[in-house]
Amino acid sequence: MFHYLLAHNCENNVNLLFIWLFNITFVFIFRFRARQVVETRTSWKAPIIWEGMFDPKLYDQKHIQKKSSVGLTVFAVGRYLDAYLKTFLTSAEQHFMLGLQVTYYVFTDQPDKVPHLELGPQRSLKVIQVEKHSRWQDISMMRMKTISDTIESEIRHHCNYVFCFDVDQEFKGRFGSEALGDSVAQIHAGFYKAPQQSLTYDRNPKSKAFMECGDYYYHAALFGGLCEHVKNLADYCFLGIMEDKLNNVEALWHDESHLNKYFWLHKPTRLLSPEYCWDRVPNKDIQVIRLIWAPKHYDTLRTK
Repeated sequence: MFHYLLAHNCENNVNLLFIWLFNITFVFIFRFRARQVVETRTSWKAPIIWEGMFDPKLYDQKHIQKKSSVGLTVFAVGRYLDAYLKTFLTSAEQHFMLGLQVTYYVFTDQPDKVPHLELGPQRSLKVIQVEKHSRWQDISMMRMKTISDTIESEIRHHCNYVFCFDVDQEFKGRFGSEALGDSVAQIHAGFYKAPQQSLTYDRNPKSKAFMECGDYYYHAALFGGLCEHVKNLADYCFLGIMEDKLNNVEALWHDESHLNKYFWLHKPTRLLSPEYCWDRVPNKDIQVIRLIWAPKHYDTLRTK
């Protein structure tokens, strides 16, 4: 009996040691000093993900073992479908969360025009029809309700994480499991080194998106995290948008203004550097371009 207890205790100790070593490894999984000239950690200790800070193999192994699954939402409404959707999806197949289970959720007013693609293993696509609003601003703002409803009815039953993208973008490099986190925000490429006074928060006190100051300026072209966290964000933004409408107010940058307010009140646990959503301008800080803005043709694509 004594020998059994001793062996049992030894086994427990080995397991505890393994868990401790794994946790220590995870704590130091980011090489915060690998990038000296850019900010790699926030004041609340959340990592800002840059090339050189992480071991992609270690991250992929961890999430493959956990059987992590990712939903990707994208809206392709009106002329945006023909202009951008095929390039977006084709490039996602080459670079987005390779090795993990991925489900694309394409929201469009023209389901029959969604291009047919040969998808890789563990990857699927679902088309969801949505209304086309008369103004592009309303399309942008009302997507938050659609995202929330779809997380509740569909995505959370199949995926652990969900990432929400604008369609007028193209994947150019690895966009992998290092981006996964509880609540993930994208630092806007145009403002990542800008002084606080130049950040374009909504300064109108009548809007629910009103902010006097913030931490960073976040880009609504990309946000993600665990399903429950993304749903909370989408619900917050939608309620703020609807309250503004009741008061005949529209936030400066629409849903993006409300998203910035949300992340000011509820700090993201992981921030993506501008590598993950870049604007095509050459910059020595950007060692790897993972996602790039497509050329904009607002004069022909947007409704008034």
